[in-house]
Amino acid sequence: MKKLLLFLLLLAIAPLATQAQTREIYTNNNFKMLAQSHKTLAILPFVVKLQLRPQEVAKNGGPEGVARLEQREGLDVQQALHSYFLKQKSSNDLTVDVQDPTRTNALLAQSGLSPEQLATQTPEQLALLLGVDGIISGTFASTQPMSNGAAIALSLAVGMSGPTNTGKLLINIHDGKSGELLWKYDKSLTRGFGSDTNTIVTTIMRKASRQFPYSREFKG
Repeated sequence: MKKLLLFLLLLAIAPLATQAQTREIYTNNNFKMLAQSHKTLAILPFVVKLQLRPQEVAKNGGPEGVARLEQREGLDVQQALHSYFLKQKSSNDLTVDVQDPTRTNALLAQSGLSPEQLATQTPEQLALLLGVDGIISGTFASTQPMSNGAAIALSLAVGMSGPTNTGKLLINIHDGKSGELLWKYDKSLTRGFGSDTNTIVTTIMRKASRQFPYSREFKG
């Protein structure tokens, strides 16, 4: 009887899981029209917020040390996303090019824009500065740095008890001409088995690959 009840419960929550996953990804209804001429995107350094315990803050050099760690991790996520897109491009599964982060960051530095000042710029201003058609940006909040080898894995909340979420990743893509939001991926994370930022970001993006609008597999 217990097994039967468990089976029925799993059947009941399956549709909820599908709905929750769908709600995590937004695609602009006018994406094809807005992005039809897109050739190149740029990835900004991600905004990282680490919610560390007091002893971990002290271990990482206090508030200033944590701020430096957050900035490094933001660059790590930027680089990991670029590496993922390069692999997709090499397998002919990406319809656009992605600017090398070295060029992106150099242009930002030459313009005098620090990571903290990026939020004061519109997507249109950044696209013009970087010479691209669209801007990829995002945030990552976590109770553990990704770069220390702590495991982060995807977790889908369906209203049942389970591992406590330890982070959240948000990826946005804006059109460089209109500034409109084209795509948004909002994913909660929980600690699991992982190794480095590249592995974590690749795992996350693979989960969204079929709903990534610049993918040749996209059916939207």
